[in-house]
Amino acid sequence: MTSATEGPAVEDHAKGRIVTDAPLSRAVPVALSYDPRSDPAAVRFAFPGGVAWTFPRALLESGLRAPARGGDVGVWPCGRVQTVVEFHSDDGVAVVQFDSAVLLRFLRHTYAAGAPVSTR
Repeated sequence: MTSATEGPAVEDHAKGRIVTDAPLSRAVPVALSYDPRSDPAAVRFAFPGGVAWTFPRALLESGLRAPARGGDVGVWPCGRVQTVVEFHSDDGVAVVQFDSAVLLRFLRHTYAAGAPVSTR
């Protein structure tokens, strides 16, 4: 028997911009993934060098509309077309800016994978 949370995994690719106090930000490739078989409530952002963050999909969804924080991850809209995702670790803070449309498309793909829609 197959449940709605056992749909296919999703992996999208995005370019984020590392935000620093330097005059130019630098682009970084990010693999956005979702696997309803392992955790239907979580998304994963993987960066070069093996650094990855897993956090609630509902946090990403909420953060596209208004500032939201959960544990070591914060998400908030930045203007009309950008979203900032902030990652806190013992080594410091990484702030990455994404095109909101890319994150929205990724969320749509996760919903199409058959997982339940957030009730928050």
